[in-house]
Amino acid sequence: MSTSSKTLDRVRTYHAELTGIRRDLHANPELGLDTPRTADLVARQLESWGIEVHRGVGGHGVVGVLRASNDLRSIGLRADMDALPIAESTGLAYGSRHSGWMHACGHDGHTTMLLGAAKYLAETRDFSGTVHFIFQPGEEGAGGALAMIKDGLFERFPCDAIFGLHNRPGMPVGQFGITPGPAMAGGAFFDIEVIGKGAHGARPHEGVDPVLAACHMVTSLQSIVARAISPFDMAVVSITRIHSGDAYNVIPERAMLGGTVRAMKRETLASVEKALGRIVTSTAAAFAAHANLDFRVIFSPLINALEPAREIADAAADLVGEACVDRNRPPQPASEDFSFMLEKVPGAFINLGNGEASAPLHNDRYDFNDEAIPYGAALLARIVERKLSRAELE
Repeated sequence: MSTSSKTLDRVRTYHAELTGIRRDLHANPELGLDTPRTADLVARQLESWGIEVHRGVGGHGVVGVLRASNDLRSIGLRADMDALPIAESTGLAYGSRHSGWMHACGHDGHTTMLLGAAKYLAETRDFSGTVHFIFQPGEEGAGGALAMIKDGLFERFPCDAIFGLHNRPGMPVGQFGITPGPAMAGGAFFDIEVIGKGAHGARPHEGVDPVLAACHMVTSLQSIVARAISPFDMAVVSITRIHSGDAYNVIPERAMLGGTVRAMKRETLASVEKALGRIVTSTAAAFAAHANLDFRVIFSPLINALEPAREIADAAADLVGEACVDRNRPPQPASEDFSFMLEKVPGAFINLGNGEASAPLHNDRYDFNDEAIPYGAALLARIVERKLSRAELE
């Protein structure tokens, strides 16, 4: 039996235990950076397996440290822990106990898979070096990766390489996919405040209508991608929020717009911000109003380093065979704040199948597929066995 087969088979013996952990996490979701229960569960599990635990990294972040020999090589494995402000409608027996919150992106599964890898590696220790198990809060736009980095994550827990994963609805369980190089878009959120002068709806000439200016902005902003960005660069500008006024017969003083920008390069995000500011200012002035723009980069573009991307794809092929690994998935316009960690340490982020019948991510009917747990846990363990191989020292 090959080492890779042994890895997957051994992790499968933990399947019932890991499924129980995953469903407990699903029933008790926590949002953003405020994940004390999840962090405590993670820390206690790691401690029970004899792994050194560091709590409170960047808030509720947890890092487990496992050493085998005095080898100076090190590797980081990262999972996210937070849920989303979505009301669950799955009807599951282990459904969310917190109204309006749910694990709609599978972070409960990601956390569980990393715990499975930690349990396996603590038992087998078939590697030489140090593994850092990084459990991060606040991935969903709350700045969790940056909070851990600012708290000295990589100074305190240095890594030669770092790896993460994410489940993919629509991809069969037991299959993997990765994009070498630029893999996921950077993302920004923006708010626009348009300030006019209130008036009676029957006498609009006595006021300055911010709604009219805002509506022209919505239309004009769609020109950014078509006219301000090179056709060779990917960019998305979406207005997702509009609010103004409370009465039928009153022209309000203010109108608020909000939305998101996605791009595969930081330079493109900067170009969009510049064009957005120009259009907002000039359009407001054209209607005798004025406007304020708040543009915030929330996610950096996620770039998979070529060698680590190949290495984790090789590890996946060890487990499931080359036919079940897509090594050249198209880049995705969605965003992921693991990107900030990849700016500091070379590494890679891989997708694994959540099943063809899975509801989409960020959907009130979504549930992580427990059948995927052994594949993700075994992959994270296998990349450690490969990169920190004892054989390389012999």
